[in-house]
Amino acid sequence: MFTTYHEAIEWIHSRLAFGVKPGLERMKWLMNRLGNPEQSIKAVHVAGTNGKGSTIAFTRSVLQEAGYSVGTFTSPFILTFNERISVNGKPIEDEEWLSLVNEIKPLVDELDQTELGAATEFEIITACAFAYFAHVHQVDFVLLETGLGGRLDSTNIAVPILTAITSIGHDHMAILGDTLEQIAAEKAGIIKAGIPMITAVHQPEALAVIQNTAKEKNAECISLHDTCRFDEQQPTETGERFTLRTSRGQYPQLETGLIGTHQRQNASLAVLLIEWLEQEGYITVTKEQIYEGIRQAVWAGRFEKIKDQPRVYLDGAHNEEGIDRLIETVQAHFSSKQVHICFSALKDKPYKQMIQKLEAVSSSIHFVSFDFPRAESAEKLYVCSQLDAKSYDDDPRTVLEFIEEKSDDPSAVVLVTGSLYFISDIRNRMIG
Repeated sequence: MFTTYHEAIEWIHSRLAFGVKPGLERMKWLMNRLGNPEQSIKAVHVAGTNGKGSTIAFTRSVLQEAGYSVGTFTSPFILTFNERISVNGKPIEDEEWLSLVNEIKPLVDELDQTELGAATEFEIITACAFAYFAHVHQVDFVLLETGLGGRLDSTNIAVPILTAITSIGHDHMAILGDTLEQIAAEKAGIIKAGIPMITAVHQPEALAVIQNTAKEKNAECISLHDTCRFDEQQPTETGERFTLRTSRGQYPQLETGLIGTHQRQNASLAVLLIEWLEQEGYITVTKEQIYEGIRQAVWAGRFEKIKDQPRVYLDGAHNEEGIDRLIETVQAHFSSKQVHICFSALKDKPYKQMIQKLEAVSSSIHFVSFDFPRAESAEKLYVCSQLDAKSYDDDPRTVLEFIEEKSDDPSAVVLVTGSLYFISDIRNRMIG
């Protein structure tokens, strides 16, 4: 048994040694021993390549505005490890993590000795989340984010009331497949028999896979892009403004508190989730609460401004589709500015293509590494760039120096982007 929070978290992280092992058998074994907590929570299960966290943030904010208590399970973390399990946006306490780990560890030790093999870090964290929301702090709803894929993701033992797929893109292809259809099939694995699902996927080939899976499972499939209209779209100083028309209502001049052209889609998907919950009698919500919830939603590390002079934004664009959305946002918000980029990436990402795309909107790029086993070296990133104004250093502290050099330029915008782990590192260095 552990006596401190730090011992407990170090043990969880030590399970990284067992890598990623897609499959549900170990989770089913753990859930059975814990009394099947996944069956006693009211969950909305969210998968997708990008946009999961933001969609959850919008949905949580509206539900809270309407007076409901909301648990969230998200990954990876940006501010603190504890935020992976949160209630109403507040990470659970150190003592609660310690108690959860002490409950789980004896079971994990026992599981290690079975033919199913050792539980992974993510499986243990997921088991802790189910146990917490079922036995420790019961809430009205749990918004559950997949870690990787969907079909074989540890969270897919959930028994949700509703599922959602935010987007499909090229990421984790070594595990999920090389084509959009293959990746879509993995994400669509969260669709349950008879449980409705809502999606913002727009590529015809990927959407067809999702719709066919839903049909096979007799699950209603609601497509954002088939049922909604977007009008009067424009950026604001602090977010996005647009008019949304759904099959159930109109939302003129809806405003987000999150910057990014893609946040219009994420906010709209959240509105569809809220509309469905109200239609089915799970909640009562007013238009004013929807507007206010969308406006007040926050999500760290997603085009988050952390400094005014120069203006510095953090955005965890960690795959090609994320970079595409970032570029759209830069062009919409900062077309008259000098955009300077700090970039770092993991070794298994298509960073050469990501860098080439970033060069189209960059006045300069500084490449960095950071303390993480899978982080690519700054030099290897640097040599991929054709930009003249480029630099590199493995020390992430040089990001702060890079930013300081731009402090006297009123036209400068510094964008720190790439790996979410990198974003977390820089955020902690700058604002703690």
